[in-house]
Amino acid sequence: MDTRKTTGRLGMYLKKHAGEYLLGIAILLSIDYLNLFIPQFTGEITDGLTAHTINSAGISSTVWKLVGCAFLLAVGRFRYRQFIIGTSRKIERSMQNDIFGKLETLSRRYFNLNKTGDLMAYFTNDLEAIREAIGWSVVSAVDALVLTLMCLYRMMVYVNVRLTLYVLAPMICIGFYGFFIFKQFDKSYEMKQDAFAKLSDEVQESVSAERVIKAFVQEEKQLEHFKEANERNRQINLKLVRLRAYAWPVLEVFIGVAYVIAILVGGYYTLINVITLGKFVTFASYVGTMVWPMLAFGDCINTFTLGYAGVKRINKVFAEVPEITDSENPDDVRKLSGEIEFDHVSFKYSDDLPEALHDLDFTIKKGETFAIMGRTGAGKTSTVNLITRIYDVTDGEIRLDGHPIKQIPLGVLRENIAYVPQDNFLFSETLKQNISFGKQDATMDEIIEACRMADIHDNISEFPLKYETMVGERGVTLSGGQKQRASIARALLKDSPILIMDDSLSAVDTDTEDTILANLKKLREGKTTIMIAHRVSTVQNADHILVLDDGNTVEYGTYDELMARDGEFARMVRKQQLEKQLAREQEV
Repeated sequence: MDTRKTTGRLGMYLKKHAGEYLLGIAILLSIDYLNLFIPQFTGEITDGLTAHTINSAGISSTVWKLVGCAFLLAVGRFRYRQFIIGTSRKIERSMQNDIFGKLETLSRRYFNLNKTGDLMAYFTNDLEAIREAIGWSVVSAVDALVLTLMCLYRMMVYVNVRLTLYVLAPMICIGFYGFFIFKQFDKSYEMKQDAFAKLSDEVQESVSAERVIKAFVQEEKQLEHFKEANERNRQINLKLVRLRAYAWPVLEVFIGVAYVIAILVGGYYTLINVITLGKFVTFASYVGTMVWPMLAFGDCINTFTLGYAGVKRINKVFAEVPEITDSENPDDVRKLSGEIEFDHVSFKYSDDLPEALHDLDFTIKKGETFAIMGRTGAGKTSTVNLITRIYDVTDGEIRLDGHPIKQIPLGVLRENIAYVPQDNFLFSETLKQNISFGKQDATMDEIIEACRMADIHDNISEFPLKYETMVGERGVTLSGGQKQRASIARALLKDSPILIMDDSLSAVDTDTEDTILANLKKLREGKTTIMIAHRVSTVQNADHILVLDDGNTVEYGTYDELMARDGEFARMVRKQQLEKQLAREQEV
């Protein structure tokens, strides 16, 4: 990726705030120009005192000029920081919003292939580096370039051309050195960002899996994994420290040489009356004025390189093409009734993998309760993922209310589906906020009613803060059954024409299951409900049952029809009945 392509997107953000940004740079340039008068005034007063040609009024006038310059410099510095640094913060915020928005458009496959640590690094290290590059580094770069050139011009015109050329030699070396060191930093900074992302991912994964790690007594092994990631991060950062430690002293040597030349040659020129003492003071002051910009130039190289690496990483996110998108000419659909047709549907997760689903052909009528059963890995979740368009079919077609699913706008499709996922994910918020997630304007009465239907209201009422109880990260403060029922309540509150429950009753006891199923039968009358289950008791009242095995349809029919066939479903029923009987006998 060439430099123009890499920085092109950043240029778009800068263009949006061009007015503020350019105003800040204009003020900065004015400040740099104003800086030039302080050495000049100092030199003039020195010459006046030396030649006894200045009186107290002249001294007072010069002092007031210096005070005026100092005041204007203070005001100007505040204003350019407000415009340039403030704009860099606005751009950082805009990029954060756009990256988050972009991530929301990407498919499940992208998140399967990219770790959380990498994604978090975009919002932290990468954007911080970009903000610094377009903020303070711009200030430093303008100072390093413009103020230095202004100083050199004034030194040539106002003091002495030859003396200025002597000082200029080491300054030119700084430019060549900066170009060389930029290449060294570029690769190292990319490695630094990658190492930080991996370290972040290691921490995030370990914290999330804390209970599993302890349950399997794997603390030491996990600590070793962290130490390895941490050591790699340390080594890469140490390499950067060495580069910085090498870069700064060399820059200081060049600056020091320029200063020594100014003192030695300038002092000699003063002694032989080529320049006056006042001009020597002015010249030395100009060289001193250039010291900070030259030192800042080294930091600019570091920061611009880090920002450039951040832009390259973030561009990879923006370059991702969403796999699941709206049709260019979608059907005019706003509301779905709930009829779903699978027309010889096949699906594979990638071209190099075997089919996860093969030639599924069935219809779910509006208002039906439809159950999907099968062993682990049979393709149950894959089937419902196609209905919500988490993935698209490989062959065949899915139709909802007669509309090809790809012709239905994604927003409309998902708005008409309530989904209880297998992992029962809850946000680190209150129970009320979690349950009303799909219906933000829900009243408290509606929330309570949904919780009654999910048989969790009584549990919530026992909590000290009731519906304002914080559930912790991923609902860690709740039991497995409570999380499932909270997830069910969230879906019921949405009250969509289609409800999908992915093994959503596995963590509740049979009495609670019976209560929830009875409530669902009343609440979902006339609406389509799809239930994935392992327990036969969950699906025995379903209108139709689809049994899958290895992505293929094994059986399809009503409960009575499948029992009469004495096939795979009947075998599952007998097995679970036997397991129940053995469990009761053991209790006795």
